[in-house]
Amino acid sequence: MGVYFALDISEWAFIISTDLPEVVMETPSSRPSSERDSDRASYQAPDLRGRVALVAGATRGVGRGTALALGEAGATVYCTGRSTRANRKPRSRGKKAPFDYSRRPETIEETAEMVTARGGRGIAVAVDHTDAEKVEKLVARIRKEQKKLHILVNDISELIPQDLGKTFWQLNLENGFANFRNAVHTHIITNHFAAPLLIETAKKESFCGLMVEIGDGDFYTYRGHLFYDLVKTTVIRLAFAMARELWRKNVAAVALTPGFLRSEAMLEHFGVTEANWREAIKKDANYASSETPLFAGRAIVSMAADARLMKKSGRVFSSWNLSDEYGFCDADGRRPHWGKHFTEKYGDSLKTCGDAFYQHWTGGPIDTIYGDWP
Repeated sequence: MGVYFALDISEWAFIISTDLPEVVMETPSSRPSSERDSDRASYQAPDLRGRVALVAGATRGVGRGTALALGEAGATVYCTGRSTRANRKPRSRGKKAPFDYSRRPETIEETAEMVTARGGRGIAVAVDHTDAEKVEKLVARIRKEQKKLHILVNDISELIPQDLGKTFWQLNLENGFANFRNAVHTHIITNHFAAPLLIETAKKESFCGLMVEIGDGDFYTYRGHLFYDLVKTTVIRLAFAMARELWRKNVAAVALTPGFLRSEAMLEHFGVTEANWREAIKKDANYASSETPLFAGRAIVSMAADARLMKKSGRVFSSWNLSDEYGFCDADGRRPHWGKHFTEKYGDSLKTCGDAFYQHWTGGPIDTIYGDWP
């Protein structure tokens, strides 16, 4: 497999802006809603002690943020990915390449140690999720060691961005198909092998299991690039289709989008750290409403602790709207709200998937003729 110069979730739209003309609109002079002092809060993690989670793609970004949030809640977390301390490549001196993930310093071992430090139990396992045999062995290991699995989070999302800003007839087809292998095939493979253990576990528990597809956007409108659009809408559809087949299994399947991320790569892209991230607002005002990967992780933990979780199955959610519902905050006590920020700046154009949208997802020929299946 080649080296992928990849973008993380919710980073693509802001890198591609250098290639596409920006739509200029009036913006309010006041600070965005997500920046007001009244949004600061404290956080008490739900109790997920005794639960076992698999976070596929836990090296960095939302994957790492999710693993840490699960650690805060006391869960046992299998942190998987390809980036290990043994296979890190040295970075070229003086060359800034924040999205060359083969040379980034983050590793699954580091994530697992951070999970344990936060009160959970982190277990690092090197896995290439494009390899079905290796994923099958991973789940067999979890079954042998834990005999249960409650939560699966798919955050494998590395994309090849070289042809961003091009129309579909100008695209590099191999890059596009590689994006499917990385961000869709890996999810399907992992779900395929993990689902039986999730179902078995859910039969024995009073609470339901949870499968989470990490995507980009809680809407179905065009995303600016053919393959990117197909990948990210497929993630939403994947959650729906799995939910339809899991409806009697006490396992919920949902999709989740974060907002503008302060991921490791994006911080480096802007030349800042988490300690001085506000300096990046001078380069991109949108960063004022950014969130750490932990924010989306806490959204997942909140759903996992929700006794009415099955009512959410088959839908796509955002970190900021779930924060409104559950009241969790980011690492710094803020409750960033990308939806409010976007609406204030660009108008009401997000077109979030709502009840009217989901009415078109049920009641078709299969539901009508084979309504009791499976």
